[in-house]
Amino acid sequence: MFLHLGKNVIINLEDVIAIIDLSSAAGSSDTGDFIRTAREEGFVITITGEKPKSMIITEKAGGRNNKKGTGNSSVYFSPISSSTLSRRAGFLHNISEL
Repeated sequence: MFLHLGKNVIINLEDVIAIIDLSSAAGSSDTGDFIRTAREEGFVITITGEKPKSMIITEKAGGRNNKKGTGNSSVYFSPISSSTLSRRAGFLHNISEL
């Protein structure tokens, strides 16, 4: 299955590690450090010029390649809320079944 993150960006749902609400995580110094490192390593993909509402962390199957800019890890900034993305992905539906 695939997940639409906004504009023309679609990712494989199997690659998703986390969908994070940026308004909740914004106050965390750990989140700030993570974002700063991801930008420095070239992992960040900003989908639109709009203010992002969510951060999606992905890693493609096959592991991580540590060469700058060529890794399999990506951090997407999406204008779509984390709750909408989670619902689209079926995460919220699956949680209710537990």
